[in-house]
Amino acid sequence: MKSKALFPLILAAAFAFAGPVLAKDDKPGPDWIPADQVKQKLMDVGYSSITELEADDGHWEGKGVKNGVKMEFHVDPKTGAITKEKPDKD
Repeated sequence: MKSKALFPLILAAAFAFAGPVLAKDDKPGPDWIPADQVKQKLMDVGYSSITELEADDGHWEGKGVKNGVKMEFHVDPKTGAITKEKPDKD
């Protein structure tokens, strides 16, 4: 009976400790190139506007317009190279 009573407490503790660890990747790291440099690199390869840019899951992620098409992209946080790019379906 005691194990059933402890389960919610154990679960709450697990989430309390996991939260900061999971959120860690949603901030630029100290060795990441700054957002303004990422935007400039994107403009250099044909983006005419950047509508979103944020740190997410260990990379820069965002949306913009390239050749008149709304695009989603991922950018390597250390080199600024585009690692994923596809038309935005939103």
